[in-house]
Amino acid sequence: MAKGQAFKIVADSGVKSGSWANTNGTYIAGRSYLDEADQTAADMEAKWGADRLRLLVGPELREKFDRQRYLLNQAVWHGELEAVRRESGRMVKGWLALDAAATAAGKAPLSPMVWEVALGSDLGVAAVVPSDEHAAAVRAEGRMVTVYTLDEIARFLVAYPDVARAKAKFPGAEVVAVRKSVGDPLDAIPDSGDPLDEIPF
Repeated sequence: MAKGQAFKIVADSGVKSGSWANTNGTYIAGRSYLDEADQTAADMEAKWGADRLRLLVGPELREKFDRQRYLLNQAVWHGELEAVRRESGRMVKGWLALDAAATAAGKAPLSPMVWEVALGSDLGVAAVVPSDEHAAAVRAEGRMVTVYTLDEIARFLVAYPDVARAKAKFPGAEVVAVRKSVGDPLDAIPDSGDPLDEIPF
């Protein structure tokens, strides 16, 4: 999954799963298609915000999109290489369909003055803005969003100086394990292993 990406499409713990990943060659081939789907997801999150785009479209398209995410997860966990290739391509088409529908509906992309990151299902989305004046640019639209200004982030770093010291002492170090925030219907399905009607894009 792309760095900084909050919306997880597939579980990629480094553990090879599904028969597509049984050899290094097929793993590399499958991963190249998954990388395209992940990059598309990262691009859409950068444009629309963390876990926001699927909430900007009607329920019929959102259902198709969620079903496609399910099919991709099923291919990753249980499928052959051809299934991973097919479902990755369909996932890209799904993201682009949401993007086109939200644009056609006149929905506003994320303001360049707002940076968003998913904090986890109980914490929602953090929206970082330069100052209080920019808070009006934040769009919750069905999500739990908490706004933080740069001054507030500075206060957090002062309150937890070990984080600031570690980053200063080890240039390039990064804080890891950011998770998605908005309730995800696939969370109720442990490994996306059960069959589901196919709804291709």
